[in-house]
Amino acid sequence: METVIKTKNLSKRFNETVALDSCSFTIEKGEVFGYLGPSGAGKTTTIKLLSGQLRSDMGEIEVLGRPPFDDTIKENIGIMSDNSGLYEKATVYDNLKLFAEIYRLPAERIDEVLKDVGLYQEKKKPVEKLSKGMKQRLIFARTILHGPELLFLDEPTANLDPSTAEEVRDLIRQMKENGTTVFLTTHNMEEADEMCDRIALLDKGHIIECGSPYELKLKYARKQVEVTTEQGKETLPLDRPALIDYLQKCEDVITIHSIEPSLKEVFLTLTEEGR
Repeated sequence: METVIKTKNLSKRFNETVALDSCSFTIEKGEVFGYLGPSGAGKTTTIKLLSGQLRSDMGEIEVLGRPPFDDTIKENIGIMSDNSGLYEKATVYDNLKLFAEIYRLPAERIDEVLKDVGLYQEKKKPVEKLSKGMKQRLIFARTILHGPELLFLDEPTANLDPSTAEEVRDLIRQMKENGTTVFLTTHNMEEADEMCDRIALLDKGHIIECGSPYELKLKYARKQVEVTTEQGKETLPLDRPALIDYLQKCEDVITIHSIEPSLKEVFLTLTEEGR
């Protein structure tokens, strides 16, 4: 596997406030890597460090095999944040044309991306006439216009209705299928569980867990099973002799399954939000 992002003991302080403290992780090519934590945990600061907008106080960073402030990296990354501004009076097409000129892209690329995000029919419409969901898709189109190898998506579905949020998730899936690596921050635990290959849980500037959603749910699962009979449901400890003894005495078992926590429950158990 090709490593796209590598950090070691990454640290950043703002005056007396510790934003990040000795954070280490790697991200492989083609992964959707979720970076989850309470508000103020250091998620946006991490994106700014990885994308060369800030310099770390300590630690090492490699992005696409180079330091993050290497200017050549800018052409290979895309950043989408919840405050990505659009030119409201300009048309959809002209919003992208400006960035196509910056990246020295052919005009055909604009139409190609607008078709990808489902906005081709709206290309002549002023941005101020678009729905919120369409604006979010336009921001995404601008983010991927130059075909970046690496995407930083900071809360890309925040404040969107369920239908529009799913459209954005579909766009992320398309990018992953094309081999793009995605660094995703989100407060939506169901979204993280569904979308991410691996996640890191961040709390007070520290990475406190890292692994696939399945691995983390399994690690923090209660050692119990739920048995459903014709009389109802009963929770039992995951103890083989005791469970066998119970089942031998019970003739009307309908289902048996382990009790697995949701990713949200794991998140709340481990972070400040759950204390």
